[in-house]
Amino acid sequence: MLIDYLPLFVLVVLSTLVGFFVLVLGRFFGPHRPTSKKGQPYESGMIPYGPGTRQMTVRYYLIAVLFILFDVEVIFFLPWAVAFKQLGLFALIEMFLFVSILMVGFIYVWKKGALEWE
Repeated sequence: MLIDYLPLFVLVVLSTLVGFFVLVLGRFFGPHRPTSKKGQPYESGMIPYGPGTRQMTVRYYLIAVLFILFDVEVIFFLPWAVAFKQLGLFALIEMFLFVSILMVGFIYVWKKGALEWE
């Protein structure tokens, strides 16, 4: 069973190695002349002022987490759609249950006002 994942594992390892190899080649053979002018932050041609970080509201993070949550849940539709005919009526009922749970969560978040951007 795990032997089926061998090509995927080889692909991940080779792509990681090629990425590191390209970075190392660029570091050793590419131009590297740091100056104080190059080390300064670039702000669209304007002189930067104030701190480099700013405080964000919790609402921004809440919406980001909700987006990731519902986006990851939608990923589960693809395997179900690919194997829909082989799975039969049971899978259809399970997907309706899954979607209804997602809808309950979405309606709850909506009613709580977590999706309102002020």
